[in-house]
Amino acid sequence: MYPVVHFEMPYKDAQRAKRFYEKSFGWKMELLGPEMDNYLLATTAQTDAKKGAPAGAINGGLFPFKPDWPNQFPSVVIGVDDIDAVMKRIDENGGEVLGEPHFIPGTGKYVSFLDTEGNRNSVIEPVMPS
Repeated sequence: MYPVVHFEMPYKDAQRAKRFYEKSFGWKMELLGPEMDNYLLATTAQTDAKKGAPAGAINGGLFPFKPDWPNQFPSVVIGVDDIDAVMKRIDENGGEVLGEPHFIPGTGKYVSFLDTEGNRNSVIEPVMPS
């Protein structure tokens, strides 16, 4: 069973979105630079070095809305151990992988897909710490 490990949402105004989630929910929001495509990282649950995050808690982020990209809606990211094998299963089971995986520095291999209901979600094969 592969867990949901992250969520994503588009933003149209980074500072407005940052203020909203910080002030409405107390999330820690960190705007990453252009080298990370101006991703807005959202920390929704504090972790404890010994206990980790609370059970069921996930963090996420917001990405810049791009008018020419399809299916920019809130979605979840599912952590997998073999992205190529999972991409094959997505296709075999009626989903559609959207492009080729790309590497997110320090994070892992990532690709989006449409499920059989037309929902856009993503899978990530995380970089394992050395």
